[in-house]
Order: sequence, then C-alpha cells, then structure tokens
Amino acid sequence: MKSMELAGLRERVATLAGETRARCGVLPFAESALDHALPGGGLALGALHEVCGGGGDEEDGAVAAAFLAGLLARLAPSRPVLWCLTGDDLYGPGLAACGLPPRRLLRVRARDDRTVLEAMEDGLRVPALAAVVGEVGTLPLTASRRLQLAAGASGVTAFALRRWRTGAQADAAREAPMAAATRWRVSALPSRSLAGEPGIGRALWRAELLRCRGGVPAQWILEACDATGHVAVAAELADRAPAAVRREPLRAAG
Repeated sequence: MKSMELAGLRERVATLAGETRARCGVLPFAESALDHALPGGGLALGALHEVCGGGGDEEDGAVAAAFLAGLLARLAPSRPVLWCLTGDDLYGPGLAACGLPPRRLLRVRARDDRTVLEAMEDGLRVPALAAVVGEVGTLPLTASRRLQLAAGASGVTAFALRRWRTGAQADAAREAPMAAATRWRVSALPSRSLAGEPGIGRALWRAELLRCRGGVPAQWILEACDATGHVAVAAELADRAPAAVRREPLRAAG
C-alpha cells in the first residue's frame, strides 16, 4: 500500500512540475549537452534549485556562487536579485566578472540559517524579483517544500547555495531528502593554458547534475562562465556524451 501511495505522490509531483514549467518556462544554458539533460531544455523557472561546491569549496562556496551568478546574469536581467546570507564575504567584482553586476543585488544579512530561509520565503512572494538566493548549511525538508511551493506560486526562482562549516554537517546534508527540482555540485579544476599567453589559463569547472526531477543526472567539464553569464563544454570534450552520475537513492518525503 505504501509503495502505491508513494508512486502516486511521485506522479503528482511530476505533474505539478510539468505545469510549473509550462507556466513559468525554463532558462536554457544555450549549451546543448546541458540542456538535453534537463526537462524542457533548460533550468526550470519558478522552482527551487540547490547548488553546492566540491571539496574545499563546500565551505566558502566561491565556485558555486560564480556558477549561480552566471545563471542570474541571464535571468530577467532588468530585475533585482535578493541574496540572503549570514556572512559578509559576498565578492561583488567576482559576481560582476560572471555577468551579475552588484547594482542588481538586494542583500539581506541574516542571523542564522533559519532567518535566511524566512527571508527567502518572504522574497519569493515578490514577483518583481528575478530570483532569490539563500546561503544555508541547514535546509530541512519542510523548509525546502515551502520554498518550492512559494517559488511555484509566484514564478520567482529560488536557489539554495549550500555552505557547510564541518564535514559532519556536509555528510548529513548530502543524505537528507530534498524538495528541490535540481541539485548541482560545481568544483574547480586546474585551469587550461591559453596558447601564446604564458601564466594565464582558462578556468575550468566540473559541473555535476546530481538530481533532476524528470531529467537525467550527468556531469560535464565546463569552461567557467564569461561576462555574459554563459558556460561552455570544454572544447576537447564538446563532442562527447555527458558522463553519467551515480544516482542517489530516492527517499520517501515525509
């Protein structure tokens, strides 16, 4: 009986996700290797997405923030972005290099993760915003559901930028069920030298689509986003199929 109920719930979630995509649309990466792995050919708008770093970047989130900045640069560029965080290390010039000028940011400095989540939920009720970003270590299932519902209701896209202070916190978060439409991990790789430019290299990222509702988990080696916010599959890998990512076990929500 429980398995039938769970199957029905998953079918209902998939239906709602499809309805939201039809109403709010998607944000294409304009890179076929990535867009083919995502339902509708791009990142679902009006939904919650989770992004984290890899290795040492799990704590500072610099590469994950740069990846997000590239997405936000192309998402309703005339509208502001609400960015909620507990620290004071958001680096404006770095975001601008990825196409997100600081003048578009409305920054909320919160006391703790709980306050960040509250500010995100409030922001998602404001249709004038392009998106809402929240830097959090702890994101309970119930809170992620609330953010997903709020994003679907308003059409404003939500991004949870995960930053974990300890290995134990990171391990627990990876195993926790999540209501986000996608879960990404973005890690820095050694840069690639540019011909004729000694000492200067092209920044490379490993982007892993760990979970995708209705899509296919995969990973790519990308050239870091440029000043327009676009990423590209590294030239030597452009003709290869995306590498598969081990599927994380589905866990019952509730």
